[in-house]
Formats: sequence, C-alpha cells, structure tokens
Amino acid sequence: MKKIILLAAASALAVLSLTSCSKDALNTSPTDAVSSSTLLETTEGGYQALNGALRWFYIWGQTTGFNFHQSFGPQGYALMADVMGEDMIMSAQGSGWFWNDYIYGVKPYYTNDGWRPYDCWNFYYTLISLVNYILDAKDTMEGSQADVNYIMGNSYALRAYALHYLAMTYARTYEGHEDRLSVPIYTEPTVAGTPGNPRATNREVYAQAMSDIDSAIVLLDGLSRQHISHIDTYVANGIKARIALHMADYQTALDAARIAAQGGQVIDDVTSGYNSVGADDVLWGAEIISSQGTTNPQFLAHMDPDFGGYGASARKCATSWLYNKVANNDRRKAWWNYEAINEDGTVFGYQQWKFQFGNKQGHEVTDPMTGADQIFMRVPEMILTIAECQARLNDEAGAKATLNDFMQHRQPGYSCDDKHGLDLGALTTDETGSLLEEIILQRRIELWGEYGRVYDIKRLHQGFVRTQEMGHPITALLTNIHVDDPETFDWVLTIPQVEIDANPLMVQNPLGSYAEGNTGDDPALNPASAQ
Repeated sequence: MKKIILLAAASALAVLSLTSCSKDALNTSPTDAVSSSTLLETTEGGYQALNGALRWFYIWGQTTGFNFHQSFGPQGYALMADVMGEDMIMSAQGSGWFWNDYIYGVKPYYTNDGWRPYDCWNFYYTLISLVNYILDAKDTMEGSQADVNYIMGNSYALRAYALHYLAMTYARTYEGHEDRLSVPIYTEPTVAGTPGNPRATNREVYAQAMSDIDSAIVLLDGLSRQHISHIDTYVANGIKARIALHMADYQTALDAARIAAQGGQVIDDVTSGYNSVGADDVLWGAEIISSQGTTNPQFLAHMDPDFGGYGASARKCATSWLYNKVANNDRRKAWWNYEAINEDGTVFGYQQWKFQFGNKQGHEVTDPMTGADQIFMRVPEMILTIAECQARLNDEAGAKATLNDFMQHRQPGYSCDDKHGLDLGALTTDETGSLLEEIILQRRIELWGEYGRVYDIKRLHQGFVRTQEMGHPITALLTNIHVDDPETFDWVLTIPQVEIDANPLMVQNPLGSYAEGNTGDDPALNPASAQ
C-alpha cells in the first residue's frame, strides 16, 4: 500500500467528521454527532463528508511536513504554476515561499515531505481518497435521490478535477504524449494493505477524468447549488472544458465552456480585488468566514503588498513584455503599476494590484481574516476558452465575435478583425500576429495570477525565455535548464520518494530536463508491463 495513499486515507477519515452545510455559510467545524463508521449511511452524513472534502480546498498546512505557508489549496497551486511561467515576476526571495517554484529548485527535494513534490501529490490524492469513500456509498446511502445525486455528482467532479491536475503536474502534456506514463488511478477506497497502482498513461487518466466529469454532469442536472463552494452543472462543465482543452478536444471543450459561461456574467469593474465569491463573474470559490480565516498562509497575503510580510518582501509583478501588451484604455491596466519598490528608490517593475484584501482602509489591511475569499473559476476563462475553440475549429468569424464582445468589457472599441490564422511562435514571445495568438494573449492578461500559466505553456507546445529586460531577477533567468523546449521535463514534478519506496510499480520522473536511466514516462519502464 502506498504510504501517501495511506496518509490520504487517514486524512479522509479525519475530514469526513466535519459538519454539514447551510445555504448561508459552509460550516465545517468538527462534530461528534456522527461517527465515521456510520457517517455515510445517510445523506445527512454525506453532506458532512462532502463539506469535509471541500474544506480540503482552503485549509492550509495539511499536505506537507513544513513549508506550510505556500500550501493552501488550488490558489496556491495556481500561483505555483504562474511563477513557473514567464509572465509573473517575483521581485525577491522574501521569506522563501514560492521562490523555489520560481527558480525551478523543487524537483531535487522529492525525498523530503516538506516540499512541492510531496505537497501536491498528497493534496490531490487525499482529495481522491476523500471522495472515493463517498462514492463507495452511492448505492447504499439513505435519503432523497436528489440529495444522493447532489453529493455523488460533486464527488465525481472533484475526482475528475484531482486527476486532471495530477496529470498536468506529474506528466507531460496530453497531446503528443497520450500513451506516455502519467499518474496512478484510484477509484475505490484505499485501506491498509491495498496494493499501490502503477502509473497509468495519459490516455487512461484522462479517460477516467472525462468519465467522472460526465457522471457528475448527469447527476447534477437540474439541481440547485447549496453553496458557492459546491459544484453545480455550470462548474462541472467548466471543469470538463478545462480537461477537454488540455486534451485538445476542442469541440468538447467548446460545448462545455458554453454551458459553464451561462452560470454567471462578465463584469466591467475589474478593480475590486478578486476577493469575493459574491461577484457576478465567479463560478466557483471558497467563501472564507472569520472563524475559518487566517493571516499569513493564504493567497492574498502573498499577493497584496499592503498586507506587508510576504506580499511586500517578495512582490508579484508582471513582466514589462506583458504589461506593454495591455492597451492604455484597457481597464486591466490598473492591475499593475510601475513602482519604486527598493528602499533606495530604484524603479523595479509592475507591481500587481489585481489581487487585494477586501477589508482595507486606503493602503492598510484592517482584517486579513475576512475579505479574502478564494476564487477557483470565473466566467471570463470560459469565454476565452470558447473563442480559442472556435478558432481551432475553423470558425474564425465566431471566434472574433466572441473575443470582440468580451473585450468591450475590458477595452471599449477593441477589435481583432484584422487577425487571422492559428500560428503560434516556438517561444511565447515569438509573435506571429495570428488570431489564435491574440486570443491566447488576452487569456494571459485576463487569467494572470489565477490559472497557472505553465499549464497553458505545456498544452500549447511552446517554450519560453526570461530576460532581465522583462524584469526577471538574474537569479531566475533559468539559463541552466530547457524551458525553451516543449518536450522538457522541467515542468514535470518528481514523484515523492515515499511513494517510490512503498510502491514497487512506481516509475520516477527525471530530475533534470530529459529522461535518463530508469526515469521518465516511457511505458516500457513500467514494472507492471513485465508482469
């Protein structure tokens, strides 16, 4: 039995004792009202279990032995994947959080339980373990069928979500690597003595993820969401759109994104700080109430320099390259400001103001425990997915209309009518002038800081470079690795050593940029293939 799956199972049993939700607030305080052995016999316990799984999305310090302050769920992993790209700058090491992600220094620490390889693996497999307990009760849980469907629909969607992000983190991108090794699949509850599974292929992992998300969509059809942190049919379709887009299944992604986009609307005010799940463009997020809030270990503490600490000592800035692509009349220009950051007054770069605490008086954060909701999905992502898929499916007119309509909310008078074609440069800064490039550019601007830039770089089969002219510190130029090569393993995390030790069927990812020895994603390396 895999050690981390055992840890996930233990975490699952602990989290499954959390209480049920109400429509006003997601109450996840511990309770002894229902024992873990009987928790999943009824839908009342099923809701408690579901809320425990969803609490996993925003509690911090549960996935690693230390380095807790950079491990706080999806927004933490989105920030990880953003600083791994080219569009976000960390001005300095600060307290160290996310710095090793930024300089690609985490892969050698796969032997340690306090670093990113262990952290991500433990997070997603714990989530899978949690929902596998719930799904195992789908035929026996007592209660109304609508409630059973709601609980199981959410659980299928969460498993699909976890598999997708595991594959994006621990495997090379789907297209072109369909039959290369990805991550293990678990669809049953894991207990002591359960053998570890081998790494499945990307094709197998994504087939399972797509099957799960389709099951979720069927079960959630016609059901009203009870809380913004839960998944409804719109969010489930949003997850499906993400999965299909990564697979380059553009028709499926288009159809799903169109449904997802109906769950909210684009807003014109982009200066409110992206800190409230009550915004009309938010499809999915975690409402953080005071009793569940925290100070340092949260997304906005790393982003908002007015908070002091992490946000001030390791400032998150846009590159000059990206900033200069934002038109002067684009409302998003206010997301960054050219500031004198260093104590000597030296102008450093484009400090971000997109993400700010909601409770501020001027430039003072008055209450970091609230005004800091976590946002996992917004309508603009779905609209930009629609535009990209239309372009790729040879509906150029439709893609232009979609992008032009969206951009009126950002840059009045915008038009992409002079753009044509699907060409992308070998590097993300190699410009072709194509329509697809323009759509991707607007995606880079709109989703800066909230999606995970390196995930897109991988699926688009591009490489990138960092330069001092862009604003990157000299220590972060990545001259010793090969992020200019789409085939690199630099974007693929190493698998935790405890997993390797406990599971004889496991194959390690390369420590460097390319496969060597007995590491890599060649199915021939899989011990299971010899059995």
